[in-house]
Amino acid sequence: MRNKLTQGELKERLNYNSLTGLFTWKSLLRCSKAKIGGVAGYKQHGYVIIKLNKISYKAHRLAWLYVHGYFPENQIDHKDRIRDHNWIDNLREASSSCQVINSEMRNDNTSGVRGVCWYKASNKWMSKITVNNKTKHLGFFKNFDEAVCIRLAAEQCLSWEGCDSCSPSFQYVQKMLNRC
Repeated sequence: MRNKLTQGELKERLNYNSLTGLFTWKSLLRCSKAKIGGVAGYKQHGYVIIKLNKISYKAHRLAWLYVHGYFPENQIDHKDRIRDHNWIDNLREASSSCQVINSEMRNDNTSGVRGVCWYKASNKWMSKITVNNKTKHLGFFKNFDEAVCIRLAAEQCLSWEGCDSCSPSFQYVQKMLNRC
């Protein structure tokens, strides 16, 4: 069983700038090629990875530990969806369903709202939502706005707290209300 990194150990080895999200080396091991004051980590699949005690950590998880003192049980979500933007105000604890809500829109989405699409067979907008890998059909609608509102209502019924502002349906309804 591996020894879990503590906030104290992390702060002994690294400095964290909560405004930029960058970690810099405070102390080094003898065999390290890094320099004190140098930026820590490397990018892998868009994430910044920092190796401590032969264990690789994602920098956003280290940022959470550095500021809050613990590794969250859930995942850490980047509010702006950019994997290497690790300033603390851009990070939040999130369930996997919230992570899905805040994920990038699929390339084949033409409506701009997740779960809302044009259904040619009925010549109407269709709303749907997927929960626990099961898709629930929410209905067909003549009006795009109505289809989006139904999708948003379904999200809110599922209590996807903290995710509302990231939801494309929420953002669309906000814009619609601001036009009034």
